[in-house]
Amino acid sequence: MNKTVCLAGSVLLAVGVFWTNVLHAEKTITVMTHDSFNIGREVMANFEKENHVKVHFLKSGDAGAALIQAILSKENPLADVFYGVDNTFFSRAVAADIFLPYASPLLADIPAPLKLDKLNRLLPVDYGDVCLNYDKEWFKKKKLMPPTDLTDLIKPAYKGLTVVENPANSSPGMAFLLATIGRFGEQGYLDFWQKLRDNKVIIANGWEDAYYGHFTSASKGDRPIVVSYASSPAAVVHFSDKPLTEAPTAAVVAGNTAFRQIEFVGILKGTREVELARKLVDFMLSRQFQEDIPLQMFVFPANATALLPSVFSKHALVADNPIVVSPADIEANRDRWIEAWTNVVLR
Repeated sequence: MNKTVCLAGSVLLAVGVFWTNVLHAEKTITVMTHDSFNIGREVMANFEKENHVKVHFLKSGDAGAALIQAILSKENPLADVFYGVDNTFFSRAVAADIFLPYASPLLADIPAPLKLDKLNRLLPVDYGDVCLNYDKEWFKKKKLMPPTDLTDLIKPAYKGLTVVENPANSSPGMAFLLATIGRFGEQGYLDFWQKLRDNKVIIANGWEDAYYGHFTSASKGDRPIVVSYASSPAAVVHFSDKPLTEAPTAAVVAGNTAFRQIEFVGILKGTREVELARKLVDFMLSRQFQEDIPLQMFVFPANATALLPSVFSKHALVADNPIVVSPADIEANRDRWIEAWTNVVLR
């Protein structure tokens, strides 16, 4: 064969291989999120393989801190997708105008009450109810009825039994403050907190300090009532060193006792990977991703067709009639409510 022809063929082959590699090169897409985010590695590997992409998760502090970073970097976004805005920061997120609208076809499988954005800039991924949890064995030994309502906490029999989180520092703490505002109103919530303070409530810095530092069921503390999640009893069973048929803790989910947190995902303006970002959002709303959520983050999947693991079905609860405070009211009054709470409870 002519050497010139052979050389030309080799060059063409090399060029073809080059462009094949370019066309199939692995891209990277970044998801900015809060520190509590978790999902199975195998689940994400399926998406990466199918789309020839590497998904990078940029954990950026708690939900509020992460959102602030996303807003401050809007001219030069740090990520393509943001996960973790909840309904307590919803209005701030949409007012900042950092998200692209996207009506994912998977929204058809998500119940209407979870969809707070008519423009679909923020799409619901999961939800959970913040509520009172109590130590069943403690109340049984003391022959005292466990709490069934928020008003029980200010009764003399429950003096010195409760630990809650500071709403200025803690997401469940803020959710519980909102529960009291939604339940007792602007005119009554501070009176409730004054009575709770008089009843010797402990204010912990955050959830871990409250649950593992003061709650009798999880520590050597002396508080059998803690603010946690309606799914916390399922987590206790799941992580127990020995098999449990019944959770040692219980959640109070009667009407008007819990606040529902909803977490959202959105595509950040400025992304160069709009189509990939849309595919990732679709994947996050799909059954494969959604069915991995409960045992990774111990919240409920937003997709109504997602199947729950048995430990969730048996031991995690959903509030009958959760307390609602509109995202707009939260955004308009958050700082004022926290300051008023601080003056009554901590000073």
